[in-house]
Amino acid sequence: MRGKDARLRRIMEEGKSVVIPMDHGVTNGPIKGIENIREMVELVSKGGATAILLHKGVLRQLEKLPGCGLIMHISGSTALGPDPNWKVVVGTVEEAVKLGVDAVSIHVNIGSEKEPEMLKDLGQVARDCEDWGMPLIAMMYPRGKNIDSLDPNAIAHASRIGAELGADIIKTPFTGEISTFEKVVEGCPVPIIIAGGPKTETDRETLQMVKDAMEAGAIGVAMGRNAFQHQNPTSIVRATSEIVKNKVSVEEALQILGSK
Repeated sequence: MRGKDARLRRIMEEGKSVVIPMDHGVTNGPIKGIENIREMVELVSKGGATAILLHKGVLRQLEKLPGCGLIMHISGSTALGPDPNWKVVVGTVEEAVKLGVDAVSIHVNIGSEKEPEMLKDLGQVARDCEDWGMPLIAMMYPRGKNIDSLDPNAIAHASRIGAELGADIIKTPFTGEISTFEKVVEGCPVPIIIAGGPKTETDRETLQMVKDAMEAGAIGVAMGRNAFQHQNPTSIVRATSEIVKNKVSVEEALQILGSK
């Protein structure tokens, strides 16, 4: 077994993945839910997350390892900067290896004015990941001037770019429909997890999105705000995990959550 294969297994359970990204502090600061990020890491890991995604500085501050995989995010931008869509590389694969994580992730906005620079970075990081046996998750978003971020064709194109340039897993927005997302999955030769999206209005809306994505062929979800800003992060992660890992219905997941 290659090192990359072993690490991939540590961020999944039987090929399915529930990732809780908490890299938002770089982009937006200490927003609700991640003010005390070490506490939140513990809460979501108890819910059955298969992996937690963090920047290197937070990884170094963890007092104990969570009971799940760890992913180091190596790109970033801030909401205060002149171009928040331009993600620059802020970490290396070698740093990730030294920290003992199980994968790295990088964000690329297709359609941004700085798309060429981000594609170049993606290619370099993919080469480094192959050299070090480190899995690469590419967060591929259609995002920029005159870009419809939920256009199924744009999402399919962005996903395919990530796969073509060396990612092992793609994270991308859900199109909103099973039929259109099936085409995204069919056109991408590596597994896809959906982005959890902005904070939803109801738990049912969140869980239905996850269920539809799984029906369309996704292998899981990367759920940020809808997990760490939930009134009960452990329970929403547990309900989501049951859909992803055990194919329970939305109604059954809501019962697990305790919602009506």
